[in-house]
Amino acid sequence: MKDDVIKLISKTLEIDPADLNDDTDLMQDLGVESIDLVDLVTAFEDKYHLEIPDNELKNLRTVGDIVKYAESHK
Repeated sequence: MKDDVIKLISKTLEIDPADLNDDTDLMQDLGVESIDLVDLVTAFEDKYHLEIPDNELKNLRTVGDIVKYAESHK
């Protein structure tokens, strides 16, 4: 699951997957802005057939947070 999440983040945000690890903070480390976050959430929702409520977004700050969320909602 982790490799799939990293590939999706890498592809969606056009970032080298080698720059991503569990502790990578999307906003602080990668400079992800709100429009990028919307694109990323949409990509995850499409790939994993789930809906991420807006109130959950604040909890998805790092790559590791996203991996855990995807694993717990599959």
